[in-house]
Amino acid sequence: MTIAQAAEATGLTVHTLRYYERIGLLDPVGRGANRHRRFCQEDLNWIAFLQKLKSTGLPLRAMLHYARLRRQGNGIDSLGQRRALLQAHTLAVQATLTELQGNLLVLQQKIALYGELERQAAVDQYMAHTAPQ
Repeated sequence: MTIAQAAEATGLTVHTLRYYERIGLLDPVGRGANRHRRFCQEDLNWIAFLQKLKSTGLPLRAMLHYARLRRQGNGIDSLGQRRALLQAHTLAVQATLTELQGNLLVLQQKIALYGELERQAAVDQYMAHTAPQ
């Protein structure tokens, strides 16, 4: 698939895909006879994984380190380091989720409080307008 098709499929821009390749986040993408980039399904799968890492807050530097380890192949050292990196990141994501769940609970409680205050204000307003003068 062309770079434009890959951009559409991944939701990234053509510029971002070229940048990712230039900095080494993507392996060099295959080229067609016309020298245009030709993305394959494996490229798209890797990009999708990178997007998950990015959306969960893994810094670009760590993503680049992971990509370098991946290029080293499936030797014991590379596998162990990739696993350790993902385990550490998973713990960070879990901590963030725990914090977000606590924050969400506070927001939900505040919304419930405002709902109750609005109901009470409506009753008070109704009572003020219907009370004998």
